[in-house]
Amino acid sequence: MGKLFAALADYIRETDKKMLSLCLVASCFGCIAVLSATHYTGSIRQFAMQAGCMVLGLVAAVFVSLFDFETLLKRWYFAAAIGIIPVLLTFVIGVGPAGTDDKAWLNLGFTTVQPAEFAKICFIITFSYHLSRVADKINRLRYFIPVCLHGAAPVLLIHFQGDDGTALIFAVMVLCMLWAAGVRKKYFAIFFSLVLLAAPLVYFFVMNPDQQARIRLMFDLESDLQGDGWQQWRGRIALANGGWFGQGLFKGSLTQMGTAGVPEGYNDFIFVSIGEETGFIGCAIVTLLLFFICRHCLSVARETRKLSGKLICVGFFGQIMAQTIINLGMCLSLLPVIGVTLPFFSAGGTSLSCLYLGIGLILSVYKHRNSRELYLHD
Repeated sequence: MGKLFAALADYIRETDKKMLSLCLVASCFGCIAVLSATHYTGSIRQFAMQAGCMVLGLVAAVFVSLFDFETLLKRWYFAAAIGIIPVLLTFVIGVGPAGTDDKAWLNLGFTTVQPAEFAKICFIITFSYHLSRVADKINRLRYFIPVCLHGAAPVLLIHFQGDDGTALIFAVMVLCMLWAAGVRKKYFAIFFSLVLLAAPLVYFFVMNPDQQARIRLMFDLESDLQGDGWQQWRGRIALANGGWFGQGLFKGSLTQMGTAGVPEGYNDFIFVSIGEETGFIGCAIVTLLLFFICRHCLSVARETRKLSGKLICVGFFGQIMAQTIINLGMCLSLLPVIGVTLPFFSAGGTSLSCLYLGIGLILSVYKHRNSRELYLHD
């Protein structure tokens, strides 16, 4: 029994308590927000799922953190299989929300899971391993091209699955990790130049009419308030209703109307529900929590001596940062609605559990960031 307590004391002493605290506060706040945003349904199922997945994710994070991250990277082929195979299954037996072509979920009978969320964490592992193996020669074309193909694979796979929001998040993760690996700036300049040149072609010849309409609404939301602009318009009203301190939990006038008030007010538009019920203060707390989580990822990246550890931290930073910016942009009518959730806050058991898997990797990097003192007990 004494050895168990000693091991527990050593773990607590060595773990990244700041990161764990930030994530627990954020996800607890998220659970409360989901409970409030679904109060109108008279059911706590969504809240119970969210809280249960938070606990499950925390256990998974602790378990992952017990391993040296380099040991996990050496088993990259397991991560590749776990990340790719379920996504491929969605092309055959995938399910999605009614009225959409996005078949990004697998139905397990008792619940559904979104394989792309697992793929994000698995990609961080495989791409970190790949980049760290070729880091000293990554700017040579014979090594740079395979790295680019590796990075493009999940982006294209998720795009063809129909989930362009998640594909965009993968793209941001790839760019962040390439930058951290030391890819020359000229390659980024060439890439962004090509993106700008291709943008008009993508808009006119690749995007479907619905996607084009969402882009146009960025500049003229009032042109279709009863159609594609409905969700963002109602979101604007809900945020305005909140004022400084909000209308109170379980009391948001639009939030408690469900789809008739703010569609997806517990999921993609959870930030709007938080804004209406807890006001500007609540929104500021949410934004600051996510900012400090992102900043701490970069802080751990700076502290670790091993490039593979830095890449893990930067990859996870890219994921959280991209999701946060895109989701807030959607809720504030600055970006088109593309189905991206707010990390730690939006309802979604798969997403929350996988976020904690990523946190487990960060905890492992933190624990093994330097040569450290070993605590030995009889």
